[in-house]
Amino acid sequence: MREFSESYLSRTREGMWADSRDALEPLVLDSRDRTLDVGCGTGELSRVLAAESPGEVIGCDADSDLLAAASEHVPTVAGDAVRLPFPDDTFDLVVCQALLINLPDPTAALEEFARVSTDLVAAVEPDNAAVEIDSSVAAEGRLERRARRAYLEGVDTDVALGAGARDAFETAGLEVLATRRYDHVRTVEPPYSDGALMAARRKATGDGLADDRETILSGAVTESEYDDLRSSWREMGRTVVEQMGTKEYRRAETVPFFVTVGRVA
Repeated sequence: MREFSESYLSRTREGMWADSRDALEPLVLDSRDRTLDVGCGTGELSRVLAAESPGEVIGCDADSDLLAAASEHVPTVAGDAVRLPFPDDTFDLVVCQALLINLPDPTAALEEFARVSTDLVAAVEPDNAAVEIDSSVAAEGRLERRARRAYLEGVDTDVALGAGARDAFETAGLEVLATRRYDHVRTVEPPYSDGALMAARRKATGDGLADDRETILSGAVTESEYDDLRSSWREMGRTVVEQMGTKEYRRAETVPFFVTVGRVA
């Protein structure tokens, strides 16, 4: 399973569910007694669950550093998604967000979720193949699509699972009750945050793309194609930095998430 830093999770999930929580309606949060958030990370979803539910919400993650941050909002327990440290039928809702896409066997995790749930299992998963970029730098959207395709070819888990999570639910023996789409839109505009400025600098140096080099080269991309992509990426990044200097830079990234809800048989 891939691991992520606290800063990455905070940056990529910032503002999620701030405007609308309609996609969470099938979870019937106002009737929940005990909810488990598996792979809770720093607790962004846990906070929403706790705010919407009258019952207890517990966060569970294998990363102790992330749990330390999540524990500021809800009680937490260390545990693996496919070996949860709870008896059968402990919760009436087990949910995860952006977890299944990082697991080699999503169905095994869903079967474990069903073991500890008496009622519902839910997954909030993105379709990373359908991310859309609208940028004031003309080349940014095109290059990000190119890099994303190359990354998807090399990654060893289904990071586009979101729209098709129903299949994994049914294979795990869950009765799918609903699937709802939620678009998480992240914007960059003046005044630029420290995170946005750092992301721009990493584009200009090519460091961000370098982090994914091994995965990209695991697919169909050759060394020379990767070098060409990184060169174009750095040039694009320099333009982003220039536009930030004149406060002209604007960017909107839309990540489609799908909330799939199933009932334990």
